[in-house]
Amino acid sequence: MMQAEQLELVQDWDKVFPRNERVEHCKVTFVNRYGITLAADLYKPKGAEGALAALAVSGPFGACKEQSSGLYAQEMAARGFLAIAFDPSFTGESGGEPRRMASPDINTEDFCAAIDYLSCRDDVDAERIGIIGICGWGGMAINAAALDPRIKATAAMTMYDMTRVTREGYFGSADNKEARDQQRAAWAAQRTAEYASGSYERAGGVVDPLPEDAPQFVKDYHAYYKTPRGYHERSGNSTDGWNVIGTVSFMNQPILSMAGEIDTPVLLVHGENAHSRYFSEGAFKLLKGDNKELMIIPGANHVDLYDNFDAIPFDKLQSFFEEGM
Repeated sequence: MMQAEQLELVQDWDKVFPRNERVEHCKVTFVNRYGITLAADLYKPKGAEGALAALAVSGPFGACKEQSSGLYAQEMAARGFLAIAFDPSFTGESGGEPRRMASPDINTEDFCAAIDYLSCRDDVDAERIGIIGICGWGGMAINAAALDPRIKATAAMTMYDMTRVTREGYFGSADNKEARDQQRAAWAAQRTAEYASGSYERAGGVVDPLPEDAPQFVKDYHAYYKTPRGYHERSGNSTDGWNVIGTVSFMNQPILSMAGEIDTPVLLVHGENAHSRYFSEGAFKLLKGDNKELMIIPGANHVDLYDNFDAIPFDKLQSFFEEGM
């Protein structure tokens, strides 16, 4: 086994969702190929025996495993899977310095490292491992599926393509060289100033207090990350956000470029009323074959798929992974 860094992990139940007593829970760690130790919550059906089908879950972008990804992992464990929800590199309880950085490569690797870990557990069937990516980690999950054939099925929930929105702005509003040059110049100036000062500036999490003229999707984010519904102290979205230069490399790295070569099943799920719906629709156009599906949830917005059991199609997820792996 790879040598893991000794992380300080909270052992008390500090999730934003209630504990399911039908599911066993413990903290685990594993190491990615960059030597970063990742922290995860492992959920397993109580009393389960033998080698189980397994899932690795992460996201949303800027969240922590005590939020949406943990809710998904626990619910899928209640349905018979061994599931881990992990904090990506540089965030939450996971290792990696400096904090609150993001990387299309490293964060895709985080999913592959989770497959490394699960594949080596005696209670996991290494031929039946899938992944679930939520929000920005939906794009990372698709990228991982295009890279790693050990991933037998992939679900991307309320997906963001973080490289596309960085490169183009929302709805293509900044999809031109002039806008990108302005962003590059701002990042370059920020980098110079931060190197001179020896510290990184945070960009801020979800805006709070909420402006009266905030777009509806920002109000939806606020309703999750800034209220008892979803607030968590280790979540960047709930607190002070990413570093200002934390997502620089997303500009030049379209993470869905190889999506058309995924041979395994992919399920995209999005809310009908989500501002981000076009990301899943765009990704679906890139996927090939008859084992790809786009599921639109009537009336749902973006964050409904974070924690709303009336909107999240857990029955569909269960059958998708049971039949697809």
